[in-house]
Amino acid sequence: MDLAFLPSVNAALNAVAAALLIRGRQLARRKEIDAHRRVMITAFAVSSLFLVLYVAHKAARNFENTPFHGEGLARLAYLALLASHVLLAMTVPVLAITLIVLGLRKRLTAHRRLARVAWPIWMYVSLTGVTIYFVLYHLDPWLY
Repeated sequence: MDLAFLPSVNAALNAVAAALLIRGRQLARRKEIDAHRRVMITAFAVSSLFLVLYVAHKAARNFENTPFHGEGLARLAYLALLASHVLLAMTVPVLAITLIVLGLRKRLTAHRRLARVAWPIWMYVSLTGVTIYFVLYHLDPWLY
């Protein structure tokens, strides 16, 4: 089965996750806790679906890398972006699950404290995921 469409789907899922994160933060600040909970659990579900589809796509391609053909400063910038994205992406599932557990157990002080660190990381990972997709699949062909 050809899964070449999955990078586009995954970029869309990352964009949706970012939008949900923004909305969830707005709702929390307005003290609309039930709506905040629903939106953030949806963001987690969207990010989880992304992860499943990302791994499926990688497995279907024997875990080969998608090459970036830029050179010089463009390559250095891409690799720095990719490295920060990958390293921080590894923390998002742990942070998100911990936030969900804290929130559902009504440990709100700990939830808020962790969210101040976790939300920007999750947002960064979502947005850089979209950026990496555009660099690899839409800008890279024009670089060479």
